[in-house]
Amino acid sequence: MSTDSWAQDPLPEIRGPVRTTWQWEISRPAELTAARVRLRADLAGGALPEGADQDDVDRLLLAFEELASNGVRHSGAPVRVTVTGTATGWLIDVSDARPDQPPVPAVDRDPSLGGLGLHLIARLSARHGWAVVGRRKHVWACLTLA
Repeated sequence: MSTDSWAQDPLPEIRGPVRTTWQWEISRPAELTAARVRLRADLAGGALPEGADQDDVDRLLLAFEELASNGVRHSGAPVRVTVTGTATGWLIDVSDARPDQPPVPAVDRDPSLGGLGLHLIARLSARHGWAVVGRRKHVWACLTLA
């Protein structure tokens, strides 16, 4: 996979009604863990689109963790994370104050060294990209139900 796989692309418009929106400001790994636990609990409590199954939830949680942890690790804290649930899936949007640093997928790197999160997100999502809005960079992914 080349660096072209993570293209600069505007945040997608949400079509149809928004079912649920979660928002966090995350500065430390412990806050990321707490946000993931909360997201999982809300999903288990019924905040799922009709027809969603456990595989959909697992993909969402993995994509959430990868994008948010990349934001905290590579762009400086805090990052703002928004997950918007619709009838057909979710939009994950992670923004930071480093618009000058685009996301760059690892290329020709030994997998044991890490850095494959953006490749994983590309495989899990229906669409993905990044955009600069105002003074913030937004790295986003759209996940649809399987």
